[in-house]
Amino acid sequence: MDIWDTLYLKAKENYHPHDLSPFFYANHVACAIEAENGEIYTGFCIEGASGVLNLCAERIAAINMIVNSNQTFIKKILVMRDVPPYKEGNFLPCGACREFLLQLDIRNKETLVMTDYKSKEFIKIGELLPKWWGEERYQK
Repeated sequence: MDIWDTLYLKAKENYHPHDLSPFFYANHVACAIEAENGEIYTGFCIEGASGVLNLCAERIAAINMIVNSNQTFIKKILVMRDVPPYKEGNFLPCGACREFLLQLDIRNKETLVMTDYKSKEFIKIGELLPKWWGEERYQK
């Protein structure tokens, strides 16, 4: 079993869609990340009736990493729903999550995002946000 298998199994533990209340739906997207030191952190999506209250699985996993280890660099990330990531599916971090990860640590440009679990294909966050506006601040 490789790290991608481990990430998938950890994320899968968090996938069990249900209503938290009449206003919140949760655990319909799950995520696992590998931190710089190799530890694994997970998260799940919480979607509110008002879009501004949504919390993505990727950001929750990253916040778990920060709170529990004070790390900011993510080596690998896997996002899933009812199935593992596959080429035709959209299992990439949303724009807000991409932005969050780059603002958290410029090294997250190198974070590998699983795009196809079966063939173990991935893309880097930096490829999803080329010419990122905030890079200039890191150079100062």
